[in-house]
This record gives sequence, structure tokens and C-alpha cells, in this order.
Amino acid sequence: MASQVQTASSTKMTIRKGRGTALKNYRQIFKNLLIKDSGQDLIEYALVAALVGLGSVAAISGLDNSLKNTYNGVGSALTNATA
Repeated sequence: MASQVQTASSTKMTIRKGRGTALKNYRQIFKNLLIKDSGQDLIEYALVAALVGLGSVAAISGLDNSLKNTYNGVGSALTNATA
């Protein structure tokens, strides 16, 4: 029975040590995120892609009436040519 108690207490110590190590690892990861700037490039590329997308939508929206008039003109010309 003494060996079981020893095993249980050593397991508790291992768990406690494991938690401390995990906490240190999380602290190190967080510290690295604050210090290193490798993720900054990815964010910048994402922002550029978003701006290009918004610009495309704005440009297409601005050409909306012009495109409608062009297609309606082509459709009318084809309708008159076959009639």
C-alpha cells in the first residue's frame, strides 16, 4: 500500500511539473508573438488583397450602367438584324 501512495504522489508531482512546463511554453509562445514580426507580412498581404477586392467591386459597380447600355444595344442590334 505504501508503494501505491508513493506512485500517486509521484504522479501528482509529475502533473504539477507538467503544468508548469506547459505554462512556461505558453509564456514563451506569447513572448515570441510579441517580439517576432513574421506574421506581419501575412496580415499585410491580406489587407492588400481586401483592398484589391473592394476596388474591383467599386469599379464594377461604377461600370454597371455602361455595361447594361452596351449589352442592350447589342441585343437590339441583333434583334433588328434578324427581324
